[in-house]
Amino acid sequence: MEIKKGGVVSKLLEDVYIPKMFKVRQTFPRPIILPEEIPEIVKEELSQKKFSDQIKPGMSIAITAGSRGIANVVIITKAIVDFALSKGAVPFVVPAMGSHGGATAEGQLEVLASYGITEASLGCSIKSSMSVKMIGLDETGREVVIDKNAAEADGIIISCRIKPHNAFRGKYESGIMKMMAVGLGKQIGAERVHQMGMQYIGENLPIIGNAIIKHAPILFALPCIENSFDETCKIVGVNRDEIAEKEPKLLQEAFANMPNIIVGKCDVLVVDEIGKNYSGTGVDPNITGTFSTPYASGGIKVQRTAMLDLNEPSHGNGLGIGLASAITKRLFDKLDLEKMYPNCITSTVLESARIPCVVASDKEAIQICIRTCVNINQDKIKIVRIPNSLHIEHIMLSEAYYEEIKNYPNLEIESEPEHLEFNDEGDLW
Repeated sequence: MEIKKGGVVSKLLEDVYIPKMFKVRQTFPRPIILPEEIPEIVKEELSQKKFSDQIKPGMSIAITAGSRGIANVVIITKAIVDFALSKGAVPFVVPAMGSHGGATAEGQLEVLASYGITEASLGCSIKSSMSVKMIGLDETGREVVIDKNAAEADGIIISCRIKPHNAFRGKYESGIMKMMAVGLGKQIGAERVHQMGMQYIGENLPIIGNAIIKHAPILFALPCIENSFDETCKIVGVNRDEIAEKEPKLLQEAFANMPNIIVGKCDVLVVDEIGKNYSGTGVDPNITGTFSTPYASGGIKVQRTAMLDLNEPSHGNGLGIGLASAITKRLFDKLDLEKMYPNCITSTVLESARIPCVVASDKEAIQICIRTCVNINQDKIKIVRIPNSLHIEHIMLSEAYYEEIKNYPNLEIESEPEHLEFNDEGDLW
């Protein structure tokens, strides 16, 4: 598809005024576990009798690793591996990411490697396969499948992060139940979880998750929670018989640690970079308000959203672009539909992969959003610019917010309003 600078679209946008922007710092509570503290915390947690007694010498232990950009994921995973080794077990890692990585064994290894999860870094093998094994029936009579390598292990440890989901609400969202039902389910299991529609995910997760606890060799889970700065703030062991009761409480704790865009609403949101390591939909809609379904809500209220680039760890999976009003040619050219569409087919949610308006540059992406906003004061348009949806301590606001900052005690001005700088191609410096 030809997208050229200087054509009709460029001429329609060339006079659209982009207001001055200034930098602000958002302040949030910051409970934290430092990276160097993690191995000892994992060891202490797993040394509790209810966990350590389950790991016997010679046992094969499958440890899950997902496709999200979890803080300190290599350190956490290696600490679990090391504990299993110290007990004389034979641990291995299985990619637990449903259809991500293009729904191929090679693609899922590639995703893990991009996070630094390799056999060399962990000191154990990684068994990547899309093969699944039927382990039993859930309470509705449906067959339940999980990763074949994990199913045939002597024990499974669920390592994951608990946080709000980006497309539905329920007692269990992104966390232990989802890692078992969707992640370990590989493409086939993930599709079965989603096939009734996103509105039923909240009901399906515990039904399938509890069946996996019943029929698979799940030992326990070691979920983490992150603070508003994408840093580890809690790691806790949850035994197999505690998952159903304890995970909802941990989810509420995760909600309480979520950051937000403090001003609450804007006319245009500019996202410098999207990516699968930021959220399953490129940006976390709990921050940006760009939800792919009507079954979840929250985030900043916004009329138009520009997404400017796709990061390297996404390997061309630009899921989430369908929630933008406009994207750049640079982002469009990085898309790998073979990596992106399997997610949509599996989840049944096509909205996230639809192609929005594609324009030649960062400048035009911002301008087309400004020009098409309705019922606003164009002279005082409110724009928020964020680097991505995970790192929003330092953001930019348009000058229309400048006098309002005094109303927000958790916002600190870091610069005076200045015009954004673009290069000759119209891209931000």
